[in-house]
Amino acid sequence: MEIQCFGCSPGWLFAGERVTRWYTMTASKTDLPPYDPERVLNADFPEKIRLVCRTWAAQIAPNSVAIMAMYWAKYILLFMGGWAFWVSFGKDYPGFASFGDWAFQPAAFQKAIVWSLAYESLGLGCSSGPMNARFNPPLGGFLYWFRPGTTKLSLVRGLPLLGGITRTWFDVALYAALQISLFRVLLSPEVTPALLLPPLVLIPLIALADKTIFLAARSEHYWVALVILTAAFGNGPEPENLLWVSGCQILWCFIWFWAATSKLNHLFPSVIMVMMNNGPFFPRFLKKRLFTNFPDDLRPSKLARLMAHSGTATEYLIPVLLLTSAYTGNALLTIGALLLMTSFHAFIGLNNPAGMPLEWNIMMIYGGWFLFGAHPDIGVMAIGAIPLLVAFLAVMLVLVPTYGNFVPKHVSFLMAMRYYAGNWAYNVYLFKKAKGDEPGASEKLKKLTCSSGSMREQLGPLLPDEQTLDLAMAMMLSSRFMHMQGKPLLEALPRAVDNIDDYEWWEGEVFAGQVLGWNFGDGHLNNENLLSAVQEQCGFEEGELRVVMVESLPLFGRKVHWKVVDAATGVLEEGDTDLVGMRFETPYPTGEYAEALLRGRSGNRESNPV
Repeated sequence: MEIQCFGCSPGWLFAGERVTRWYTMTASKTDLPPYDPERVLNADFPEKIRLVCRTWAAQIAPNSVAIMAMYWAKYILLFMGGWAFWVSFGKDYPGFASFGDWAFQPAAFQKAIVWSLAYESLGLGCSSGPMNARFNPPLGGFLYWFRPGTTKLSLVRGLPLLGGITRTWFDVALYAALQISLFRVLLSPEVTPALLLPPLVLIPLIALADKTIFLAARSEHYWVALVILTAAFGNGPEPENLLWVSGCQILWCFIWFWAATSKLNHLFPSVIMVMMNNGPFFPRFLKKRLFTNFPDDLRPSKLARLMAHSGTATEYLIPVLLLTSAYTGNALLTIGALLLMTSFHAFIGLNNPAGMPLEWNIMMIYGGWFLFGAHPDIGVMAIGAIPLLVAFLAVMLVLVPTYGNFVPKHVSFLMAMRYYAGNWAYNVYLFKKAKGDEPGASEKLKKLTCSSGSMREQLGPLLPDEQTLDLAMAMMLSSRFMHMQGKPLLEALPRAVDNIDDYEWWEGEVFAGQVLGWNFGDGHLNNENLLSAVQEQCGFEEGELRVVMVESLPLFGRKVHWKVVDAATGVLEEGDTDLVGMRFETPYPTGEYAEALLRGRSGNRESNPV
């Protein structure tokens, strides 16, 4: 049987029905994919990881044309087409054909920000579709957030009226008010501060009730931009009416700066390796060269490391060139910097980044051209005329990301602007499998109010038989271990359970997607807070649900903290992994790590107790 990876979500891939034989024909190694399904499914855990990692690395065209066409239709027709539609309601709209006359007007940019907020807060963006573990229905978002009884994560647990663990009608009303206020702006012929103020206030209020929606709206970007637009509002051509352009220029530059800074680690080359191997437009003849020595050494190669460092340097260079060109008034340098910026974000988007945040990359491109190309005469220093706004930006763009990069356990990777750096907190949920007449522990999740079934339940009807489904679920292991951030699991997993083959493996993001309605690589959304809320509703017995929780690597740090938590009894063990020191280890467990996994928790409980 041949295998194909037909979709990926943040940190994993799902198997389907074919794997190319290209490597089989060109590699001199033996024991290459495709492997017999029985061999993969019956292998012990360390060997299973080795086989699925090799299978994943052997892929050439992992995603079907139909899936990619669906996503690109969503980006072009729904996101970009939706923006053009909302702009058409504007006063003195010249008609769609006169693109240059309306696309770079202030109202067009303002509606792009508001539409992005609405689009993402509805769940239409980066957490939708099969490449994000959503098959039927293809999104969560508003299907959850308009539904009382669904699980939520209040920013302040126990807060009166807002601090419960399940959504109330009041929560639904707040969310509905947000959407109404956003669409009121989009339908208006003219954007005004009075229209922008309600969503500006509602978004942080909703965060108190459910921080998931706040993060889903990409508030670290779009809500901050909304504050800038409201505080420095103006639509006239005079410089004093365009102070908000200055504020948004600063916002865009800090996003590039922090995104580049977050990549100053040893993890990012594995991200490039994974993304390029999954990329439909990356040259096929180079895919094998992404690995140190395919198929035996699947660590990032010199090519992957060079691409990672080049990407980091480019992301730093973009704001430097744009600010330099604005200061010197060099129009040619501005055009060159904008072309570089466009190429950078287009390259990311075309190569299927985990989570598929393509709409965000489109907004970065459009914003770059609008803010720096269409308004080169507006400098970043102009915003100094509004001291309170400067103070707000200092907090949101300097203090919060700085703290979040150095102390990541306290700040979402989105608020810290640690975008796609391979340095995300994550969790692995281990549910006890069914045994005899006893149902599996995951059956207790049916007590939750959700708008979708488990990934297995969604994926099952799309695959021909149970064996293919089992193989698809096994393939989930591949990308978690192929990323360098997966290596703490080599130390943590043996301390989690007695026999890992007795447990179902659920990625925390997939779990959060089912329970919360949204997932995008933020392990803080599926750590102890979510486990506590789920345990309160489902009542797992001791040993039925174990969770391995791995934190992010601090900026310039070496070690990541992890812990093993039982849903019923709490923290069992915890420790720190020298992640930098483990960069020489293979992605899959070998030697002492494989032996420890086979021994299980009973053979490891004396080492590294709480």
